[in-house]
Amino acid sequence: MSKQANIAGVIAEFANPKELLEAANQVREAGYEHFDCHSPFPIHGMDSAMGEKRSPLGWIVGGMGFIGGGGAILLEWWTSAVDYPLIISGKPYFSLPAFIPIAFELTILLAAFGAVFGMLTLNRLPRLNHPVFESERFGQVTDDKFFVSILSNDAKFDEAGTPEFLESLGSEYVELLPFGDEETEPEANQVTTS
Repeated sequence: MSKQANIAGVIAEFANPKELLEAANQVREAGYEHFDCHSPFPIHGMDSAMGEKRSPLGWIVGGMGFIGGGGAILLEWWTSAVDYPLIISGKPYFSLPAFIPIAFELTILLAAFGAVFGMLTLNRLPRLNHPVFESERFGQVTDDKFFVSILSNDAKFDEAGTPEFLESLGSEYVELLPFGDEETEPEANQVTTS
């Protein structure tokens, strides 16, 4: 497989969500692993078409919420019943109904932190640059275009074969992506199909 040092990957444009979904399935079946699908809105079934595993984010959020709620109850029990026990208005040292608001708030707070920072970590963000940003045409993905991108670090990537494969899937447009620090004219890397 030939790989050129200044090629970061390839993108292919598809006409509609159905074609993008079918292309994702065929790219996965062809054995590509470092690819992504880009669309202006979520497409039902895309995760399974790409072979994505279920996200561990739910476990992260649940665990952080449990730590927040459990930690709050433990702290309130320690301060009220062990460290500085006072009988106030005839209540017992450990009065669970009085502790629920704080425990609830800390559950929500830590779960929210887990969601935000877990999502950023799992998505490897912030990422200020990506090879697809080198394509001017890719900017239309937020409006009405649908793209598949395959990066050159994929074991199956071939500078000539991968664009041909994407063309065979019915793509309207295929473009090789240069690395961002290279002075490469985008026009020289474009391959259009009819």
